Amino acid sequence: MLKSIRHHGLILAVFAAATTGLAATVYTITKSTIDGQALIQQQKLFDQIISPNLYDNNLTKECYLVSKNEVLGSSRPHHLYIARKAGKPIAAIIESTAPDGYSGAIKLLVAADFHGKVLGVRVTEHHETPGLGDKIDIRISNWINHFSGKKIDSEHSSHWAVKKDGGDFDQFTGATITPRAVINATERTAMFIQSVPQKLSTYPACSN
Repeated sequence: MLKSIRHHGLILAVFAAATTGLAATVYTITKSTIDGQALIQQQKLFDQIISPNLYDNNLTKECYLVSKNEVLGSSRPHHLYIARKAGKPIAAIIESTAPDGYSGAIKLLVAADFHGKVLGVRVTEHHETPGLGDKIDIRISNWINHFSGKKIDSEHSSHWAVKKDGGDFDQFTGATITPRAVINATERTAMFIQSVPQKLSTYPACSN
């Protein structure tokens, strides 16, 4: 009996080792491909919110981390990407969070220049109610495109609100909390981006 248990145990150990080795080999072989596809998808997302004609550097190669900044909606590290033209910083893309969505935090990617002009916004993650708050998703409606070209003229500008509150943005029927959250987060983030050139040297580079 003991001999049989040892025999089966050895077989299981060999099988486990072989399976682990195979998984490690497959991961090693496919990692570069997976990473490459992730970068392609990331660049496609960038192209939706900032025109490739505006910059000539590789955005994914100029990445910084902004941590413990409540203006961006959470204390987690946020990735910041700098767009340059002929070496000069002209705009930035940064991850941001609207913590006050109807169904929880809404994660955003906001692009803006350093003079308060929003270039584009995309929602990258949300849990808003289907058919109501999910209109912030570009796959559902083009509402999010209305930020493009809007200017931040002052903090808490009356223009940066839903029309119900006297602002310029449409609200959703039966779901005002969601657009309010996204509008406020976008405004705060665009205001923050204006300060990036002066603070850039204090941000650590993203690890590869």
